[in-house]
Amino acid sequence: MRSLSERRQLVEGEHQELSLVQQCILLSIHRSGWYYEPKGESALNEELMRLMDEHYLEYPCKGATRMHTWLTLDKGYEVSRNRIDRLYYKVMGLRAILPGPHTSKRCKAHTVYPYLLRDLEIVRPNQVWATDITYIPMAKGFMYLVAIIDLFSRKILSWSLSNTMEANWCKEVVEQAIAEYGKPAIFNTDQGAQFTSEVFSQYIVGQGIRLSMDGKGRATDNAFIERFWRSLKYEHIYLYPKQDAVELFKGIEQYMRWYNEVRRHSSLDQRRPNEVYEQALKMAA
Repeated sequence: MRSLSERRQLVEGEHQELSLVQQCILLSIHRSGWYYEPKGESALNEELMRLMDEHYLEYPCKGATRMHTWLTLDKGYEVSRNRIDRLYYKVMGLRAILPGPHTSKRCKAHTVYPYLLRDLEIVRPNQVWATDITYIPMAKGFMYLVAIIDLFSRKILSWSLSNTMEANWCKEVVEQAIAEYGKPAIFNTDQGAQFTSEVFSQYIVGQGIRLSMDGKGRATDNAFIERFWRSLKYEHIYLYPKQDAVELFKGIEQYMRWYNEVRRHSSLDQRRPNEVYEQALKMAA
């Protein structure tokens, strides 16, 4: 069977006979694995979100209150605290790395699983996977990106774009990764509502995988995927703003391939994620 990336390349955005949805069904690709129409806000809100996204990468300890202070006093925007609260927490899904009352919201009815990675030595691929969702700005509108990373090799195993942050979408991306790479021993997430939902958490546990969740307000517990977001945005997203969702998808797909196959990592002794992942699997065989 063709890999997910190979099947994606067979999808034609302007096929004369088959719609995009029909092509995705025939190739066993979830439509979320291709693209959705970008979500939009007012021009001012999009400008504010782009600024907050860039500023957050430099100062992840800032919550909505300090973002509002920075935007109004340092950048000169006359915007209300309520506007920034909504954009920061609800639309962008951000949270400060310091514990406190202003962290990402979860549904209190959902089960929260303990954090399992503290003092854990990660010694092999597929021992621990982690996932997260990030906001991706475009020339007009924005999208959300979810990705799954193998913590041992830093390899991105699966990813998808969407215009909404839904639990089923996140679950589909995990299904894609498991279909291609097998199952991890531990799967780590934050306490966002998508991941604490029964749709997502029960799927993970039902696969015999131990589910781990970051401590409340501690984005540093999921540091590997946070570092990847930083690399993606500084090395691609901010440098090459995309005009539409198809262009965004193709650009991210190219970046993912470069990141896994070409980019050397100092934390991996200047090796590449694919190289580390595959060599370790061969040695264990």
